[in-house]
Amino acid sequence: QVQVVEAGGGSVQAGGSLRLSCIVSPYTYSGSCMAWFRQAPGKEREGVAGIDTGGQTWYADSVKGRFTISQFSLDNAKNTVYLHMNVTEPADSAMYYCAATGPPHCYSRRAVDFNYWGQGTQVTVSS
Repeated sequence: QVQVVEAGGGSVQAGGSLRLSCIVSPYTYSGSCMAWFRQAPGKEREGVAGIDTGGQTWYADSVKGRFTISQFSLDNAKNTVYLHMNVTEPADSAMYYCAATGPPHCYSRRAVDFNYWGQGTQVTVSS
């Protein structure tokens, strides 16, 4: 059973930084590509950033140049993914979810294409 666990959410003032982390274990083919999604109250869940096993990344236009996704995998026991959030804005406030999927969905931005999900971590950016 694949488990996805996020950490690192919290409150920050606009312009500040936060780092979210996510551990996916075990590291499987069906969960080898990872992404961060977010959902604000009354809005749909949207893809924020993703990364595949080769380190190729994608970003939502709204976070390009401000957020960076990276990953670290020591062995096949687990994979750790980070979302570095810089120059945050109040519009970034949302519940952030880590998700994992496998080929051919590694570059999908649709939540329906992801197999495994974490419980979410709240990010609040105050003006």
